[in-house]
Amino acid sequence: MVEKRGMRNLIIPGLITIALFFKIGLFGQSLLKSPDNIICGADRTELYIDLLKDRHVGLVANPSSRIGETHLLDSLLCLGVSVKIIFCPEHGFRGQGEAGELIVDHKDPITGISVVSIYGKKKKPDPEDLAGIDVLLFDIQDVGARYYTYISTLHNIMEAAAEGGKEVIILDRPNPNGFYVAGPIREKDFKSFVGMHPIPIVHGMTVGEYGEMINGEGWLDGSIRCKLQVVPCLNYDHQSTYKLPVKPSPNLPNQESIFLYPSLCLFEGTVVSIGRGTALPFQIFGHPDLQGEFQFRPTSIPGTSLHPKLEGKLCKGVDLRECGIPRIINEREIILEWVIQAFQELGSSSDFFTSYFDTLAGTQSLREQIIKGWSANKIRANWEKGIADFKIIRKKYLLYPDFE
Repeated sequence: MVEKRGMRNLIIPGLITIALFFKIGLFGQSLLKSPDNIICGADRTELYIDLLKDRHVGLVANPSSRIGETHLLDSLLCLGVSVKIIFCPEHGFRGQGEAGELIVDHKDPITGISVVSIYGKKKKPDPEDLAGIDVLLFDIQDVGARYYTYISTLHNIMEAAAEGGKEVIILDRPNPNGFYVAGPIREKDFKSFVGMHPIPIVHGMTVGEYGEMINGEGWLDGSIRCKLQVVPCLNYDHQSTYKLPVKPSPNLPNQESIFLYPSLCLFEGTVVSIGRGTALPFQIFGHPDLQGEFQFRPTSIPGTSLHPKLEGKLCKGVDLRECGIPRIINEREIILEWVIQAFQELGSSSDFFTSYFDTLAGTQSLREQIIKGWSANKIRANWEKGIADFKIIRKKYLLYPDFE
C-alpha cells in the first residue's frame, strides 16, 4: 500500500534539480524513437507457419506470448498447428505466478494440453518431455536484463533441443531496454539461474539475437550447437523504445517499472524494499530507517507478492517515476546512486547487503566498491573495458540496426 507521495523525499542531494533538468531538458532531446509500426515475430505467421506444418510442436510460452489480443497457443491451434506439449517458465503459462514461486505441471484448462514447468524442480526439459516432438517454438517477452530469467530458460531449451536433435524456432520480440549496454560482466564464480552467461547486467539484445549468441559463443554444455531459426521483428532497431502490450511478469506492471528494473533489481540483494507488495513495484524504494516524505507499507498481494520484504512496516524513501525514467533513457546506465545513497543513509551497516547481492551483480567487487565509498562514476568507469569487449561479441549477432 502506498501511503504518501511527494518529490521532496529524494534522498540524493540536489536530485530534484537534476530530475527536473532531465524531465524538461534532455528528455526532449533523446535520440530514441517510439515507432508505432513494430511487428513482432509471432505476428508474422507467414514466415513460420510452413515450418510447423506436419510437425509436432513443443511450445515455450507464457502470458506475453500473443498474436494481437489472442494467446499464441490458441492462434496456432486455429491455424492447424499440432501443439503436443507446453513448457512454461517462471510466472507460469496463462496465469501469473509471483517471482520465485515454483510452477507445477498441469493441464492447460482451455485446451487440455499438458503444461510442463521448467521453473520448479527442473529448469530444463527431460528427454522424455521431448519424445515425439519435432520442433520447439519459443515466444516469450524479455526485458533485457541478465537477471531476468527468461534468457536462462532459453539457454536450457536450446541445450535440451541440441542434446535431443530437435530444432528451436524463436519468435523474436523487441527488447524494451535494448537501447544501451551497462553493468559489470558476470564472473565465472557467480554463475546462477539469474546469471547464466558472462554478460553485463543490461545486454542490449533481443531474445533472437541472444539465442544466436548462445549458440555462436559455445555457451551450451560441451559447446554443442542447437539448430536454430529466428523469426525477426519488423521495423525495430536498437534506437527504438517499445511499449509492451502485456506485462511480462506480475511485478513489472508498466513501462516505468521495465525501464527502472535493471537498476532497482540490485536492491533485491539488500534490506531495502523496491515496492513489492504495493501498487508500484520496481518504481519506488524505501526502508523504515531511510529519510524521505514518500511512504509506503508493503502488504501481501496474492499472485504478485506474498509476504514481501518489510511486510507491514512503514517504509520511507523515493518515488522514482518522475525523476528516474528520464535519467535511464538519457544516461543509458545502471543508476548506482540510489543503492549507494541508501547504503550511506542506513549507516553503512554490515547487514545492508545479503548474499544475493553478489549473485545479482555477478561479482563481489561491486559490493566491495560501494562499501569502500567509491562514487557511482568511478564504479561505472571500472566496467568500461568489460563492456567494450562484450560489445565486440554482441555486434556479431545483431539482427537489427544498433544504437551506435
